[in-house]
Amino acid sequence: MSFDLVVWAMDKTDLPDAVRAANARCARGEHPQRPADPRVVAFYDALTSDYPDRGPRASAPGSPWAHPPLHAAADHIQMRLDENCPDEVLEAIERLAAELNLDLLDLQDGTVYPPPVRSR
Repeated sequence: MSFDLVVWAMDKTDLPDAVRAANARCARGEHPQRPADPRVVAFYDALTSDYPDRGPRASAPGSPWAHPPLHAAADHIQMRLDENCPDEVLEAIERLAAELNLDLLDLQDGTVYPPPVRSR
């Protein structure tokens, strides 16, 4: 069994329904033709530097990925995580999403976790 999380590069004003709608478009195979959002690239690079999604380590015992490689698009990264995924991986995903101002969508229940509001 696996569970899926998706990080989305959305505008600060987008509501959770916009994140879910963007994910529905992705599920239908609709992806924008535009350059990759730098936040998504930074997220992917940081996460896969510690938890590779390609090569022998991606499928080795202890890998957090249920179905590597990750689905990477210009505005999002979908992660299929193994049910035994260590908490440290989930914490890294949450931390990186927050640091990079990405929305985090839990596909199991549709909950959207927006980036934290930063005070000035």
